[in-house]
Amino acid sequence: MAKRKPADPNAARDALLLQIAERHLFLETLETWNWDRLDFHEHAVWAVRSALEAAFEAGRSAGAETPTTQS
Repeated sequence: MAKRKPADPNAARDALLLQIAERHLFLETLETWNWDRLDFHEHAVWAVRSALEAAFEAGRSAGAETPTTQS
């Protein structure tokens, strides 16, 4: 029987960040290429604000879905 590679606990978070980057900043990837032309981008402040608002709302939604534990 082959061993399974453990699931990346950050995969869902990374997918959501990429979705926000694609939708609001029109970035195709969040990978580092070590090439200025591919790693640095100019964005309008309203696009950055929109991306930050989307990330904030995603965090708020994730927090609301997480059950709290009481001692």
